[in-house]
Amino acid sequence: MATETAASRFSEPPAPFATGTVVIRFDEVSLAFDEKVILKKVSFELRAGQMKIVLGASGAGKSTVLKLILGLLRPDGGQIFVNDKRVDDMTEDDLMDVRADLGMVFQEGALFDSLTVRENVGYRLFEETDMPIPEVDARVQEILGYVGLAEYGARMPSELSGGQRRRVAIARALTSRPRVLLYDEPTTGLDPITALTIDEEIIKLRDVDGVSSMIVTHQLRDAFFIATHEAVKKGAGPDDVEFGPVSPKNAEKTEFVMLRDGTIAFEGSAAELRASTDPYLKAFLS
Repeated sequence: MATETAASRFSEPPAPFATGTVVIRFDEVSLAFDEKVILKKVSFELRAGQMKIVLGASGAGKSTVLKLILGLLRPDGGQIFVNDKRVDDMTEDDLMDVRADLGMVFQEGALFDSLTVRENVGYRLFEETDMPIPEVDARVQEILGYVGLAEYGARMPSELSGGQRRRVAIARALTSRPRVLLYDEPTTGLDPITALTIDEEIIKLRDVDGVSSMIVTHQLRDAFFIATHEAVKKGAGPDDVEFGPVSPKNAEKTEFVMLRDGTIAFEGSAAELRASTDPYLKAFLS
């Protein structure tokens, strides 16, 4: 049954993380499926306002990292912390509280085809809280306006383009006011122009809203665009944002993590990744 705490948690913006707060931490995390090693003593940290872009060959364990953060998989060894709470040994009930601060954008959007855009975006609020319907509708409309789909609430997913479906997925992830967003291949299957609009939404959430995030992708073009551009707020409206090359002071805000053979082969900025002389990294980027 929904609680008053859940309703208030989703209706009011949560307090921002203190600067430098570690919001996700992997401490020597290992996972194998039978004889296949997926992760081998992997360690990294995601701090408040930071973004990590996870790269790697197919089967390298990129999406597995997100499932471990959400508690959908349990590691064989090591520890995982989300907002300073250890999640790898939590019960499912306790995980629900942790997930309240996580938004997930799935590959291909993963919308409910039988629900309208409004119902998809407000799904978590409708199902997990006792928030009054008018308040849910107001929140849904606010978020749809934020992603440029204010007039699309009554449409069905089948009536949307690929890019619009992806923006609805982002809107759905935002309705519960998460401070951490997880993206699984957010631009896969989109044409370059449409992918650019999704890239800009991701950049805006990082720079304007201060959302901490992790992106799993194999789309190098989009990954480097996100890492090397920034959004600057120029007015009060959701569209009053300018995009341009990242400033030196913000260049370290986004880091790449390269997975290879179950371990981290590289962790650092876009400039450091491009400058690497490691043969594997050079071949991967070519």
